[in-house]
Amino acid sequence: MSTTPLARIVTEAIDDAEIRAAVDAPDCGALVMFHGIVRDHDGGRGVRALDYRAHPDAEQFIRACVVEEQQASGLTLAAVHRVGALTIGDAALVAAAAAPHRAEAFAAIERLVERIKREVPIWKRQHFGDGASEWVGL
Repeated sequence: MSTTPLARIVTEAIDDAEIRAAVDAPDCGALVMFHGIVRDHDGGRGVRALDYRAHPDAEQFIRACVVEEQQASGLTLAAVHRVGALTIGDAALVAAAAAPHRAEAFAAIERLVERIKREVPIWKRQHFGDGASEWVGL
């Protein structure tokens, strides 16, 4: 298990291969990746784009989530969240877990993603097809 996990906030497209490489290991028979993708709707309204904004300390928060979940599970984990202007189909969050068996990897990735959503100070502004917009997570 890596002592310095990959845990970052970025402004460019997320590199899936980097995240996979950060957790891949020869003793792991399962590698689960989560991709949080910008979708074209929310609450019955058409979404055309999102803007993500992060608190200046957001990277410290995401790193703490990954480190603490890695220590609790004993698995290798990684997570990268993108901020800035994103369009439909862009990945906003990519996380990965590697484990000897799939059940452990699936459980770890679910805990990590839920924790990141709950604890990392990142907010999104949804831009709707009708021209309106709203902040989510403030």
